Amino acid sequence: MTRTFGPPPSAQEFEAIARTAFARLPAEFAAHLGDVVLAVEEFADADTLAAMGIEDPFELTGLFEGVSLTEQSIEASGQMPNRVRLFRQPILDEWIADGHDLEHLIAHVVIHEVGHHFGLSDDDMHALEDMAD
Repeated sequence: MTRTFGPPPSAQEFEAIARTAFARLPAEFAAHLGDVVLAVEEFADADTLAAMGIEDPFELTGLFEGVSLTEQSIEASGQMPNRVRLFRQPILDEWIADGHDLEHLIAHVVIHEVGHHFGLSDDDMHALEDMAD
């Protein structure tokens, strides 16, 4: 189902699209996701925005929270599972502003945040995206 125009999906529909994108990650990556939790929220909370130095909540579409695979050690046992948070309203805002396919946009944010789980920086991911274009 491609959404390039029309009414925005409900919160439940949006989450279903995000979970489908997460489930479609290639097996070689999915095998290393372990207990990564996917959460969909309307916006990042004020504490998260403040910690990141972001004033406009529409500027943050997703966030990886946890310890990347490259930084994990046995000493870090007992921590909460890694989490990928998607922020619905900022993603919908970007969808409306740019006219991209919504499923593709959501998958892009999911992949970007999962990349942090694997230890990739924003610069690493932008370089990979540039090579793919």
